[in-house]
Amino acid sequence: MSALTERIETITGSRPERVRPLAGGSVSEVYRVDLADGRTLVAKTGHAGGGLAVEGYMLRRLAELSDLPVPAVLYAEDTLLLMDYVEAGGRLDDGAQAHAAELLAALHEIRGEAFGFEQDTRIGGLPQPNPKTARWLDFFRDRRLIHMGREALRAKRLPGHLMGRLETLAGRLATWIVEPPYPALLHGDLWGGNILAYRGRVVGFIDPAIYYGDPEIELAFGTLFGTFGPPFFARYGELRPIREGFFEERRDLYNLYPLLVHVRLFGGSYVGAVERTLTQYGC
Repeated sequence: MSALTERIETITGSRPERVRPLAGGSVSEVYRVDLADGRTLVAKTGHAGGGLAVEGYMLRRLAELSDLPVPAVLYAEDTLLLMDYVEAGGRLDDGAQAHAAELLAALHEIRGEAFGFEQDTRIGGLPQPNPKTARWLDFFRDRRLIHMGREALRAKRLPGHLMGRLETLAGRLATWIVEPPYPALLHGDLWGGNILAYRGRVVGFIDPAIYYGDPEIELAFGTLFGTFGPPFFARYGELRPIREGFFEERRDLYNLYPLLVHVRLFGGSYVGAVERTLTQYGC
C-alpha cells in the first residue's frame, strides 16, 4: 500500500491521507483515496496488460463524444487508473431508471461511420475487437459471438459441442436480426454495478466497453441481471421507439454475448445459461 500512496502523491502532488477499499472490481482492486488537498479520488490497480489504460481511454472518449455522466480521468496506464470520486450509493429506483433511460436514449442518438470503433476496447478486462464493419449482423456474428465463444473455448470453459452449436446459431442470425438504421454509440457493459445513482438520479456510468452497435444489445444487457424494468423501458420508448419483436425474439439472442463473456471469465452456471439460449433458438 505504501508504494501505491507514494505513486498517487507523485502523480497528484498531494499526499493521500486515507485509502479505503471499495466494492467492485472483479479484475482490479478499487480504492477510495482522500487527498490532503481535499480532493477525493478512486484508484484502480491492476497488472501489466490488464487494460486499465484502455478503461481510462474509454471513459475519456465517452466524455468527449457524449453527455453521459462519467467520472473524470486524471491518470490512466495499465497498472493504475485515477478518477474523480462520484458520490453515489442510491438504488436504481423508478426515478433513477427513468433518468437512465433519458441518458441512454441520448447516447444512442450519437452515430458512427461503421459498426466497431476506432480501436479495440475491453469488457470485463477481456479484449474486445472492434474492426470497422459495414453490416451489424457481420460484426455481431464475428466480433462478438464467435470471438468470445472461441475465447471461452480456448480457456476450457465452454465445451466444444456448445461452440459447434454457437456456430450453427451464428450462421442463422439473419432469421432474427435486421440491420439497425445506423451504428449507435454504446456504453457496452450495462449492468447495475456500472451505474451510480443518488437520490433518484443517475450520477455516473463506469466500466464501459464502448463501440458503435445496435442499441438493442445494450437494452438487452440491461435486463440480463435485472438492472432495468418497466420504468426504464417506458421512458426509453417515449424517446426512442423500441422495434417490434425485441423482447420476444432478439433480447435473449443479444444476451448471448454478455453470457459468453461471463463463461470466459467464470464458467460455472453461465455455461448452462448459454446452452439454454441455444436450445431456445433451435440450435
